Amino acid sequence: MEKNLCFWFEEIGQKYNDIVGKKCANLGEMIQMGLPVPPGFAISIDMYRKYVRETGADKEMLRYVEGLGELKGKGITVFKEVSQTIQGIIEGKEMPSDVKKTINAYYSELSERVGIPDMTVSVRSAGTESRPGMFETYLNVRGIEDVLEKVKKVWASAYTTRAVAFRINKGYPILADELGVAVPKMVNARASGITFTVDPVTGDASKIILEANWGLGEGVVSGAESVDGFVVDKESLEIGTRHVGKKLKCVVYTEKGADWADVPENMQSMPCISDEEIIEISKVAKSVEKTLDCPQDMEWAVDKDLPFPESIFWLQARPAKVAVKKIDSPASHIADLIAKNLGGS
Repeated sequence: MEKNLCFWFEEIGQKYNDIVGKKCANLGEMIQMGLPVPPGFAISIDMYRKYVRETGADKEMLRYVEGLGELKGKGITVFKEVSQTIQGIIEGKEMPSDVKKTINAYYSELSERVGIPDMTVSVRSAGTESRPGMFETYLNVRGIEDVLEKVKKVWASAYTTRAVAFRINKGYPILADELGVAVPKMVNARASGITFTVDPVTGDASKIILEANWGLGEGVVSGAESVDGFVVDKESLEIGTRHVGKKLKCVVYTEKGADWADVPENMQSMPCISDEEIIEISKVAKSVEKTLDCPQDMEWAVDKDLPFPESIFWLQARPAKVAVKKIDSPASHIADLIAKNLGGS
């Protein structure tokens, strides 16, 4: 296997941020801390550079961008055209045999380690800067050809319309934000969610905030559906406020990846995680915050095939961003959370 182009998660940590991207580096760091993380590997940013260099995509993109002229202040139609052109260049190239061979070797060994031929993985973007929701993730990917296709799509997602508009309006080079790729085993998730070790609205560091839904985590991260919300006291780990949302839809596996599905009626108003799971998730998140000396925004999933607490897997950790606003009381903030979960502003 070619060195320094792919890494097992357990080989990396935060110091690899500029090599494999933050998401991959943080997965490795969580493993170093002893957290249960799905097994997987990281495809380095140098692998992307090798791909565009060997296919000539780098020069083709550069020629195109140099001919664009000044774009700042242009409308979304222009940004969309730029996005589609650059993404087409990246996705339209044949994967070089040595790049394909290296990724295939890691994917095959991962399947052997887990004991599942052509095992199901997710293929996730990993930039060197945190840009939540800007790049693409692909779920329930199976077989090397599907993996290779989704890796190219993740690389190309550095140039979504949103990403292009962001860089142009910030005055950054259009061809910035080269991506690493995380390829972890998929968790057979009964429920998934996010946990903040600080209230992301008020900045209250004495609280841990959890939001959860049935199925895969995209059902929470997208913000498109009503979800369950819990507020936990960080010191005592006692569950304070709880809101059980009417969860009409969740994200589940499909043959072609993952998609929204209807939640069975008897599960819609039922909490998707138990109190012991809430407390365990909060305890681990609190520990990570202490170790990293920084409030955390973490993603997790509960595997339906494993007993508690082995069922809880950690999928991401990153510094939490707090948008502080003045509120009248903690009760009004809970009202905000409930309104958001019910689709309010």
